[in-house]
Amino acid sequence: MMVIAFDFGIKNIGVAVGEKIIKKGKALNKLAAHNGRPNWNDIKYLLKMWKPSCIIVGLPLNMDGTRQNITKKAEIFANLLKNKFNASVELHDERLSTKEARSLIFNQYGFKAFKKDQIHSTAAVVILESWFNQSL
Repeated sequence: MMVIAFDFGIKNIGVAVGEKIIKKGKALNKLAAHNGRPNWNDIKYLLKMWKPSCIIVGLPLNMDGTRQNITKKAEIFANLLKNKFNASVELHDERLSTKEARSLIFNQYGFKAFKKDQIHSTAAVVILESWFNQSL
């Protein structure tokens, strides 16, 4: 079962794909967004290429579980994915995913190789693998 995950953001949307059987994700290139609006043709291409059975969208929450300003925008993005592509979409708690992504990148490549562009899609990997580990 192929799954695609998005780390929603206002300027960038991280993307990762993974196979549920092995519970591992792979970072893809991030998508540019303008005020949270992606190029829907880019997403259509990704969905056609990977043919996921499920789409996961990271749900940004505060550490205490309360909603942030961006929470509603991520929910709207998830609903648009569901409606535009007639897809199965799930929201998944993404607390600390960006912090973990930064740590993973730093540990793998070191400070000199640290690239901010990698954070978004690495965060999508963290979200995806967390979803894999919580789903039955």
